[in-house]
Amino acid sequence: MAEGGSLQSNGKEMPHSSELPAEIKNWDKNHVREWILRLTDVEDECAQILFDQHINGHSLLILKYSHLIDAGIKLGPATLIIHRRDELVKLKAQQLSSPENRSSKSCKPYPFNQFHAAYRYKENSVLDVTETGALDLIEPCHEYKAFINVPTEEMLNKFTDEVIRFAAACMNSRTNGTIHFGVGDKPNFSHGQILGASVKDREAFVKELAEVIDCKFEYKHIDVAKKCIKPPRFVEVLLADMTFSGKYVIEVDIEPSFIVCKDNVFYIYSVDKKEYKKRSKGNEFKTDEKAGGKLFYIRDSSSSRNLLAQNKEFCKFVENIVHLSQMRKEAEEKHLTVVKESVQGSMLCEMITGGSLSLDKSHFEQYVLVTNKSHPVQKESLAFLLDMNLTAVLDFDPESAETGLNKSFEERNINVHLPSQYKITEAVEEIASKLKLTRTTSWVFCNGGINEETPSDVDNWLTEKGSSIRDVVSFLCRKDVLPCKKFLIIFMLLSDVADSDPMLETFSMFLQELKGIDQILCICGNENSYTYWRDLIEARYHVDISSRCIYELSFAEMNGTVLSLWSENRKSSRFLPGGGGKVLLPKKVEGSLGTLSILCVNQCEGGNEDKLQLEESFYKGGKVSWWNFYFSEQPGSVPFIKRDKFEHITKTIIPVMCSLSQACVRFNILHTPGCGGTTLAMHVLWTLKEKFRCAVLKDRTVDVSEVAQQVVTLLTHEATEQQSRLPVLLMIDDFEDTDAVNNLQQQIEEECLKRNVTSKSPQVILLNCMRAESEVPTESTDDTVFIGNKLSEKEQRLFENKLEEIEKIYKNAETFYGFMILKKDFSLEYIQGVVKNTLKGFNFKHKHAQLIAVLVLLDRYCRTASLSVSVCEEYLGLLTKADSKSCKVEDGFGKFSTLLTRCTEQSSVVFEAVRVIHPSMAEHCLEELSATFRVSKAQITDFLLTTDLFYDCIQGKEKLVQDVHNMLVRRNYSAENLQEDCKFSPLIQAIAKETPGFEENVLLNAAKRFAKDAVISQLLSRYHYLRKKDFREAKDWAKKAREIQRDNSYICDTSAQVIKHELKDAISSGRDNPVKPDKLKQYLEMALSATEAFKETQEIARKEVLVRYQGKKDFSPYNTAGRLGEIQIAITVIEILERIPVFSKDELRHRILTQVLSGKMKIQDVATNDPKKQKHASYYHFLQEFADFLYNLKDNMKKHFDFLDNYFVNLGSFYSQKDSRELRTRQEVARCFRQYANLFCSSDAKELSKNRMLSDMLKVDKARQYLEKNRADSYSGLLECLSSKTSGENIEQIVRNYSFILNNTSKKDDGHFKGTVNFIYANIVLSQIKPESQSLWAYMKILNLLCDSLKRPIPLNESLPLHFIAVVMLWPESISVLSGGDLSDKLGSHVSQLRNSFSNEMKPVLNGKRAVVHFYLGKKTGYQRLITQKEIDKCVELEQSMQNGNMWKNEKVRSILRKVTGTVNRCGIVADTSNDHLKVQVFPMFRSPLCGDLGAKVSFFVGFTMNGPVALGIQPES
Repeated sequence: MAEGGSLQSNGKEMPHSSELPAEIKNWDKNHVREWILRLTDVEDECAQILFDQHINGHSLLILKYSHLIDAGIKLGPATLIIHRRDELVKLKAQQLSSPENRSSKSCKPYPFNQFHAAYRYKENSVLDVTETGALDLIEPCHEYKAFINVPTEEMLNKFTDEVIRFAAACMNSRTNGTIHFGVGDKPNFSHGQILGASVKDREAFVKELAEVIDCKFEYKHIDVAKKCIKPPRFVEVLLADMTFSGKYVIEVDIEPSFIVCKDNVFYIYSVDKKEYKKRSKGNEFKTDEKAGGKLFYIRDSSSSRNLLAQNKEFCKFVENIVHLSQMRKEAEEKHLTVVKESVQGSMLCEMITGGSLSLDKSHFEQYVLVTNKSHPVQKESLAFLLDMNLTAVLDFDPESAETGLNKSFEERNINVHLPSQYKITEAVEEIASKLKLTRTTSWVFCNGGINEETPSDVDNWLTEKGSSIRDVVSFLCRKDVLPCKKFLIIFMLLSDVADSDPMLETFSMFLQELKGIDQILCICGNENSYTYWRDLIEARYHVDISSRCIYELSFAEMNGTVLSLWSENRKSSRFLPGGGGKVLLPKKVEGSLGTLSILCVNQCEGGNEDKLQLEESFYKGGKVSWWNFYFSEQPGSVPFIKRDKFEHITKTIIPVMCSLSQACVRFNILHTPGCGGTTLAMHVLWTLKEKFRCAVLKDRTVDVSEVAQQVVTLLTHEATEQQSRLPVLLMIDDFEDTDAVNNLQQQIEEECLKRNVTSKSPQVILLNCMRAESEVPTESTDDTVFIGNKLSEKEQRLFENKLEEIEKIYKNAETFYGFMILKKDFSLEYIQGVVKNTLKGFNFKHKHAQLIAVLVLLDRYCRTASLSVSVCEEYLGLLTKADSKSCKVEDGFGKFSTLLTRCTEQSSVVFEAVRVIHPSMAEHCLEELSATFRVSKAQITDFLLTTDLFYDCIQGKEKLVQDVHNMLVRRNYSAENLQEDCKFSPLIQAIAKETPGFEENVLLNAAKRFAKDAVISQLLSRYHYLRKKDFREAKDWAKKAREIQRDNSYICDTSAQVIKHELKDAISSGRDNPVKPDKLKQYLEMALSATEAFKETQEIARKEVLVRYQGKKDFSPYNTAGRLGEIQIAITVIEILERIPVFSKDELRHRILTQVLSGKMKIQDVATNDPKKQKHASYYHFLQEFADFLYNLKDNMKKHFDFLDNYFVNLGSFYSQKDSRELRTRQEVARCFRQYANLFCSSDAKELSKNRMLSDMLKVDKARQYLEKNRADSYSGLLECLSSKTSGENIEQIVRNYSFILNNTSKKDDGHFKGTVNFIYANIVLSQIKPESQSLWAYMKILNLLCDSLKRPIPLNESLPLHFIAVVMLWPESISVLSGGDLSDKLGSHVSQLRNSFSNEMKPVLNGKRAVVHFYLGKKTGYQRLITQKEIDKCVELEQSMQNGNMWKNEKVRSILRKVTGTVNRCGIVADTSNDHLKVQVFPMFRSPLCGDLGAKVSFFVGFTMNGPVALGIQPES
């Protein structure tokens, strides 16, 4: 019930009470009259006077006393009206600020006669309408029922009784009405307070009401009643934290329309439903009679009253029913909906695209959605959001994942985040990368609902969660995250907001961050929501947002409008090729493959891209796009130019790749920069898009394991069966080195194995498009083509024809430099002419000139460098606006813009950038700037390093910093030219050559810019010890580098290198003079210090490689610098000692030095026997201080030489590419060994043969020295002879020396066992190099020697070489005796021991390496069955890849290798042998060729590695 109506002086209740709007300014003249009528001490005629004068709420607020007098109102009432108005205004203000008001928010009732509105109530909010009687008959009257404390069994009766009474009253009064159950009333609750009611069975209410209508109304009016009484509506009630309370407000609408009710009056009966049913079955009721009392209700003020109790009033009401019905008819006609024409559809198009009117070409690159609780009925109308490029969604609905908008996005790939993940606790780039911003939509739950995050109610949200949302808002608005003025914030009000709503607070945050509303769009579901939202913002922030709001459109209309802004291409489904047709590529799946740009079979179809603009960009030097190929295939177009190598790739290389057996194979397009290599690669993909699942890798820096997972997902999508799978053709472009490509290939192999993707043919083909190290053309191989800067005659003709077409279409064809450079074969004259003409008038003081200089420097010295559009706009001071009319960055560059093109960069965030159109342009621009305008590379680099704006919070900063870092640090290593100076990066070397000395300024500025970068500090250290010879400064920089990055072996190595170079520099200054005693001490101290530093480097390197090996993601190899450095220091120490009088006078003293450094003679013994002991006392004193260091020198050197021999000989890269850094290291090791051998290995073959006076033991010692000198004293040194240019005569002498040693030493002697093993190796090597040698032992004799050795106790350090050669020689032959007889039966045990030994010795340094194959199993017997890699290479005309497996198909190779069969098991293959009782476990070199299920039969070739026998060229056995 309402509080009661207004009373006249006679105390009678007025029938015209109604609820007035909360805000006075919203009153109309009817409301003002109503308010006056409620004033008990003001006459009713005053209300009529104000009504006639059209006084509404606004007028009332500014009404003055004099105005009332002038209108004819007496003095007394006029005074009371003004007084009461002022009191009401004051009361309203107090209510607005009161705690009670803040906790009891007002709300609107559910829209009348609607059942699918997006509407919910909040618990304890208060309906802003009161219980009333009839108003204008159309505006519904309301009645509230708390509906609490009602026993469950009585709920339905209570509900139906109240509904029938209320319905009859409304029908008789001809007024619309709504009765609410679960809404409280005074005195226990606020009037209209939302309570909610628990409803277990909603259908029961619907069914019960229908049945009760049958028994309560007269029979003739039952159908009418059912039309007027609408079915119950169950409106969800939310808790304060916006989660569902489990309760509903049950509402029933009554609509007594004229056409249904006509002039009838409606009685109801107080009959019991059960009794009615019982008696109706016995036909006890007559047509219009029902047992029980007859009732006639009407609406009287806020209640329903039975008029039959007052007969006179009842009769009068019935007589007046015709008039009342007519009033109802007129009211219905008056309220007919008028369709309002709106311009907001076009406004929405304009605002959401920034003026471009196309979402394909929108000014806004990114969108951020801020929204609140949605309703299920809105779901279909919000489909347009699915295709928006939403960077982030700030969702304030804690139930969004279960029932809200987030659930609607299940078909899209999104990342769910908490606001706390946006807090800046590390580098912004790292956070953006982890969040995958701009790549995948970040869905931020702003009010809990995930990860057990508790939602907050409206009043507590700001204090509990407000700060974390501010972190989100601040992060998204950073210039280095989203592009300035090129992203749009969309506030979408899916439900109404409250006075202190989180949406409102978030609006305030964006308003502050964006400093205005130009980048904000508000979308409201209806005008009421908009009005309230607008007024709240205007009141709190004094901002008028009406121009940035859409509210006149329904969500369905908005949905259609926004979807119409996409081209058909963007709206249509995308398809992949399948084994038997096309396969749908759902957007969620494509979104999950974020590292790949997928080329679909229907790519570009239905698009509306600007053909002229796209082609112009391409011809000027921009990167080719799929659209260029698409346009060239349209009727009337000249076909896309096919380069000569196109047919070779598509018709020769690709089929060859498909015939291989590895899971992932690769072919390469090596190209001169700017010659069209990338275009050719993409042309291949476009042509093959229906035969392969084609994709391009977007970002070279992404984790290769993630790429591998996505590639295999693309492969297997809707193609789980092997027969239906088409291979993936993946293009990778611009990788810096082959190591990264190798890593990716290996990861894809591993992923195929992990997901059990097996096949007889390749599943993934990598098209590696890479810039060639040299511009010299190379011959094409079966997996590599070279694209140079010279066109063939055929290509020249095609380019001429294309130019004719271009000149017909484009008036500015002369600026198509990218096309023209290629057409003119990189003509220097043409390029220089363009550069000179374009740079004419260049002035480095102008900002656009400074930027073009920076861009050409970046392009010249960093292959993939660019500058973000945001950086350029900021630096040039362009006034960027939030619409498409904004100034373009190209305009800011003026005439230099013809040298630039746009590109999209994939970094931690995706952004637009500009780069130089062609590498040759950049190179010649730098030359022109230096020659004509005296702008040096040092000047440009300094400008780049010292301009703070480039490194401010701005988009693209991360990539720019990396590019600048690479320019300064990255050195060029070439496998072809190992002698080339590469001590510094090409840029630093170029600066030193152009402006000597300026490179130091550049490096110092780099150190200031990269203050916390260990590599830059390391670079400064290297510069000072290599160029400046300032070792103190070098040590300081090395120390700083270590402080920044302590656990990095390369950084640690720098500290040791400083001391090494300081020592070398010190001794070189007095090289021709003897070393003085004080200098000796100084040098040895430095040597010892350097040695300790190199030992620390070795320890860190060991730890590093173990961590990498365990992580299985970083395949960087073991750092050998520490071991090499220690060897170099030892060589330097030898040089120092050879220059002191104690060791330098004659050959005898030289031999004494050898004895001392071998630990065989003490320094004090040398001094005792020195006739000049007194003179040399100071030397001996200082030598004694370093005695331990000196005594162990030879052993330490030998230890490192042996380790490096084992490392380089037994381990190779996963793939066959040469490692230029490793080659340099091996060259330096060889140089150092020669110096080592000159001192410690003085014996040679001639000396041994001539000097017969030597004792046998001395001869043995001399023989061992000879072996050591020739690096034949270790198995790895002997194996290296297979690949080196060792002569047959040398190997013969090695065999003879071993034979002599073994014949003249006892088996018990130290070294005899090792000598025996090495003798076996020496014979095998000799058999390969000079098989006809007389020194070669018979194979059976060597085999017997091996068998004898296996029966002896095996020293631990000889286990690896012995078991390797045992596996090689004991592999079963058809004639048992040729393979060791019974010992061959134990081959499996030898394989196991070999693998264990390899793991113990080599596993700590195995990362990034694999065991190399030393021998292959051939078809013949004896020595001839052992095939070396050199023999395989002779069979292969072109360099064929072991990884791709081409060489195993070569007929010459197959003719010399023995094919072995086996059975696939979980570990690899169980190989069959000629011994029926012996099966050998063999491990595939590359696991992916293992095809078929476990137990499948395969054939293969056997290779022997230190990690056991491996299977190569695996093929299924039919």
